[in-house]
Amino acid sequence: MNHSQNEQLMARKAAATPRGVGVMGTFFADHAENSELWDVEGRRFIDFAGGIAVMNTGHRHPKIVAALQAQLERFTHTCYQVVPYEGYISLAEKLNAMTPGSHAKKTALFSTGAEAIENAIKIARSHTKRSGVIAFSGAFHGRSLFAVSLTGKVQPYKAGFGPFAPEVYHAPFPCHCASLDEVKKAVHHLFKADIEPTRVAAIVFEPVQGEGGFNVIQLEAVKWLRALCDEHGIVLIADEIQTGFGRTGKMFAMEHFGVVPDLMTIAKSLAAGLPLSAVTGRAEIMDAPAAGGLGGTYAGNPMAIAAAHAVIEVMAEEKLPERGQRLGDELKAVLHGLRTEVPQIADIRGLGAMVAVEFNRPGTDTPDADFTRKVQAEALKRNLILLTCGVNANVVRFLFPLTIPDAVFGEAMDIVRASMRAAAA
Repeated sequence: MNHSQNEQLMARKAAATPRGVGVMGTFFADHAENSELWDVEGRRFIDFAGGIAVMNTGHRHPKIVAALQAQLERFTHTCYQVVPYEGYISLAEKLNAMTPGSHAKKTALFSTGAEAIENAIKIARSHTKRSGVIAFSGAFHGRSLFAVSLTGKVQPYKAGFGPFAPEVYHAPFPCHCASLDEVKKAVHHLFKADIEPTRVAAIVFEPVQGEGGFNVIQLEAVKWLRALCDEHGIVLIADEIQTGFGRTGKMFAMEHFGVVPDLMTIAKSLAAGLPLSAVTGRAEIMDAPAAGGLGGTYAGNPMAIAAAHAVIEVMAEEKLPERGQRLGDELKAVLHGLRTEVPQIADIRGLGAMVAVEFNRPGTDTPDADFTRKVQAEALKRNLILLTCGVNANVVRFLFPLTIPDAVFGEAMDIVRASMRAAAA
């Protein structure tokens, strides 16, 4: 391979694609296996991004590849709404059974997380005959226009794209950055100043905010949201797009809280890299839209469904949620061990394998985005792919495949140590 192949591709990318599709890497993928990725020049990387939390079962898991090959021999598309197929129904049955709560549920399949969010809001509005939606600061729910209206982060997601959908309201997120009392006060202020609760169709939240900085919602806040929604007939929507499928040490993050949402959105690692999402929820709510009100040409694609069935088998057989919990604990121990050498470390948080480290200027509460980028760059120099996040861009998140071999994970931990030490030097 020509050593300048990545540079040539970067030049072609700049000429052919718009700057709005932001790209982190200056190298281009050639092939991948489990937790490792090789670029077009043959360099090996350890993948701690996982396509942004999509590869919980790793790249090209043999069972998933086999399921895709088998489906490819049968058919790739009919549009479920024209000629349906059994795989859609059986996956819906599995998701209905797997998600929290023993009540009657139904599932509709879509293609992307944003699509799942948009349809969850449509379902809630159809059920309640109301229009208002409450979301939270720091939330990320997607890039389509209504989803980005719900998103609680301006740069780069909302800047220049307004006006946004009406009757979307934001409250502080009840985590380490806002007390539950502050959140209650803000929501009750919304009810007094902006929209009466009898016009609110849904409250949507992430159990652990993804793009917002891996902020874990307070247990008491989840209980309060459930009680608030019950009191006012509001649909409670849990966005499990990034937290689902084993990432937090449970199959779904809501299992940590013992509270059952009315609707749940699922995507990302559901189909191991193929576009598939779902809205699963109470049968009577899911049935609110009339026939034809939900769907999409590619919604519930048969190839993606075949992958999802294999993902569910792999998750159970290899006990990946439990493995994620163990690896997440090991990662936290490594990060805590660096505190004395890296004074920029302000917080280490997360559930299971959904772990992040936040950086501030030493001895202050001032977010340090420059140091965060430096850690990311030092890791990339050592061939470890990391992602940043957070409203202040001062958080590094770790999204390794749950299937990562112990030896590769240990190698990555050495790189994490070396990168943070180099950045702090």
